[in-house]
Amino acid sequence: MTRSLAFLLTFALLLVGLSTVQAKQKQAANWHAEGKTAAVCVGGTEARDASLAMRKSGGNAADAAVVATLIISVTDSVVCFGGEVPIMYYDGKTQAIEVYSGQGAAPRLATQAHFSQKGIPSKGIEPAAIPGLLDALCTLLARRGSKTFAECAAPTLKILDQGQKKWHADLAVTFRKLIAAEKESPNDRVRGIRLVADYFYRGPLARDLDDWMKKNGGLIRYPDLATHFTRIEEPLSVDYRGYKVYKCGFWTQGPYFLEMLQMLEGYDLKKMGYNKPDTVHLMVETIKLGLADRDVWFADPLFADVPFKGLLSKEYATLRRSLIDMKKSSQQQIPGDPIKMLARLENPKFPRGKLQENSDTSTVLTIDQWGNAVAATPSGFDGVVAGKTGVVFGTRLRSFNAMAGHLNCIEPGKRPRITLSPGLVTKDGKFVLSLSCAGADHQDQQLIQYFCGVIDFGMHPKDFATGPRFGTEQFINSFGQAPPKLGNVILSNNIGQDVMQSLKERGANFTMKKGPWAAPVMIWKDPATGMIEAAGEGNSRRAAGAY
Repeated sequence: MTRSLAFLLTFALLLVGLSTVQAKQKQAANWHAEGKTAAVCVGGTEARDASLAMRKSGGNAADAAVVATLIISVTDSVVCFGGEVPIMYYDGKTQAIEVYSGQGAAPRLATQAHFSQKGIPSKGIEPAAIPGLLDALCTLLARRGSKTFAECAAPTLKILDQGQKKWHADLAVTFRKLIAAEKESPNDRVRGIRLVADYFYRGPLARDLDDWMKKNGGLIRYPDLATHFTRIEEPLSVDYRGYKVYKCGFWTQGPYFLEMLQMLEGYDLKKMGYNKPDTVHLMVETIKLGLADRDVWFADPLFADVPFKGLLSKEYATLRRSLIDMKKSSQQQIPGDPIKMLARLENPKFPRGKLQENSDTSTVLTIDQWGNAVAATPSGFDGVVAGKTGVVFGTRLRSFNAMAGHLNCIEPGKRPRITLSPGLVTKDGKFVLSLSCAGADHQDQQLIQYFCGVIDFGMHPKDFATGPRFGTEQFINSFGQAPPKLGNVILSNNIGQDVMQSLKERGANFTMKKGPWAAPVMIWKDPATGMIEAAGEGNSRRAAGAY
């Protein structure tokens, strides 16, 4: 090799190394931000930039959340325009909290009998629920926003016009038809937004989707779309060490987060220490108990008799807490009985199925200068594009249980019990914290660590985005109902050797986790200083911004 060639090769390698360092620095700069006025933490820099631009142009937290979610439905492969999004909204003036149920129900043809032989598929058009994302966004925008759908959709339309994917041009046409529908009411913003939803669910687009479904083996029909609407519900909540913690209802897995807090309140976590062996063991065992209850008792409360008062009571938490052995890792899945108020449920029956892959989800958090805040978890994946509409459907019906008679078994009109689980926290009525996470069954496992890190250990959001974490797969998988991995504990590579050794001595079957894990995000507003901190797992396409 000549000297000149060697020099050129060395120089090229240096350039590659420099560009890698710069990319990592740029990525690091994206995942954490601080400010005094407003903040966002969302799935991707495109959504972050457009969401912040909306805020700076006078839009509020609801407007910014709609902008971000629309973009993510196009730019994030694990979210789709025909998918779903549970939304929580905090009103900075009235201190009220609302839940927008952006999860569509099973269509009329999606019966237990229809799926009894083959089960619910993991991909394709058959497992599509009625798309809830657009109506939820329109409902939030009309009720709590200040901008039009056209204004919120403009950044997404620019991305679609670039045509990066085959279906982008078709979805761009659909977007323009939705915007045209809104313009039929130029002087009434709210009515215009409802016309957008009407065009999708009850207008020409609904007819096109009905026709495509009939020709391609789908189960959704025009009456399913025409009768869909977004329920606005009260959140569930518990008190924890002077804070009020809110989650969506039992049609999500979120309430088991509240169960875990009720159990953990019986321990002095701060004294035990952050990520110390006893603390990690305690939290893993608490997660196992919460998930066991989820797998038996959680379902759409409009269809199932969910014993919600018992599940979230302090009496029940005390009973469940008694099952935690600080010297031994549990090797059993143990649900409780919140009806008879027993620590253990007699003869529990679990669904059993085959593991189906899932493709994760995304996250949206926003807060504005008026104190309004939004926490949302948009999703929808592994579905198909509905012809020339450009609308990609999700596959959320597979979150129903396969076992007939289970509270979460499939029924027409019923919402599947989903893993999507945003959260909000207040102190003395004022917003202090919002949370969202990807990662299917791991969502609330990771969020409980973020939450306790701030509330119990006085840490900052950015400390968790790169810090050590843990979890378990001792649960019935929400996608196909594969059985639990009993005694399982998962540890991130950067956790201490003392934790690994201690868990091993307690009988845990632990595995190590490399790389990104569930991509949790958080916005924290310090009640003492008013400083807003936003952070998300930096190597998981999470982007924060604040000013």
